[in-house]
Amino acid sequence: MGIAGCLVLPWKCLVVVALRLLFLVPAGVPARSGDSYLKDNITVRQGDSAVLKCNVDSKVSRVAWLNRTTILFTGSEKWSLDPRVVLLNNTAVTEYSIKILDVNLHDEGPYVCSILTNKKPESTKVHLIVQVPARIVNISRDITVNEGSNISLMCLAIGRPEPSIIWKYHSARGQRFVSEGEYVEMTAITKEQSGSYECISSNDISPPDVRTVQVTVNYPPVISRARSTGTPVGQRGVLQCEASAVPLADFQWYKEDRRLFNGLNGVKIENKGKQSMLIFFNVSEADYGNYTCVAMNTLGITNASIILYGAGVMHDVNSAAPSPLSSFHPMLILILFYLSRF
Repeated sequence: MGIAGCLVLPWKCLVVVALRLLFLVPAGVPARSGDSYLKDNITVRQGDSAVLKCNVDSKVSRVAWLNRTTILFTGSEKWSLDPRVVLLNNTAVTEYSIKILDVNLHDEGPYVCSILTNKKPESTKVHLIVQVPARIVNISRDITVNEGSNISLMCLAIGRPEPSIIWKYHSARGQRFVSEGEYVEMTAITKEQSGSYECISSNDISPPDVRTVQVTVNYPPVISRARSTGTPVGQRGVLQCEASAVPLADFQWYKEDRRLFNGLNGVKIENKGKQSMLIFFNVSEADYGNYTCVAMNTLGITNASIILYGAGVMHDVNSAAPSPLSSFHPMLILILFYLSRF
């Protein structure tokens, strides 16, 4: 109660002062769970209810519940304006207990049950401890970087007791690694380190709080499949080229040094994701020879040579002829590629 309240209701201020003097209640003195004059601790989770018990007997003439700065109840009369604080229907004559509903952090602190017996004041003192489930309050956003970059992931959490933080890594290959602490630092990141990074915050008060950061690593194309094929004259033939890249690679096909276009000269180019196919509807003798698959994205360019040969012709596919484009400077190929798109 402030000064203004005392001017309006001076009698009530006098009652408050009298109660504090009568029950020897220390006003405004902070107390912690480790203070020696506290009789007991009560620990509850945020949002739960707390019951503060006080044992009395028939010789008690006056009783009251107080916290550090407020009188909550005197006898059965409620002084607190907080609707969450209620006096229990104490069926036992020897009990005078209150209940605090939906406990929050502001409720934490010392509580005193003051008793007057034959003009001799006594008190039962307890300290209410509020535990707060771990909760992630700030975490890095999903990130996309180029291979070779340095990155830092952050995950901040609150809770009481202080929560622990563990990072887990999940990749497409199922790889996992565990790191403790709020930050994960990675230098010269590789494409193998792309994937999902999971932050787990826990303090054993409730199930862990889990959030995820997706890390995408851009890298230039790497051709993983380019196999030569034998097809008889008059049959349908397919040359396949597969390239891993982020972002996905664009493909071009060449025969010798001549670029091939979809739908011309009896061929079809079909691109699906990281795979490109050069399809011959009706293979002729003129179609046999060396073909080049070119894969590129904004980070780089690569190519591979593939041979289409007649069925029954012995070919060492592991020693395919060098690509006619292999002698070109990569930057020149890149320029030609982008010019062809306009």
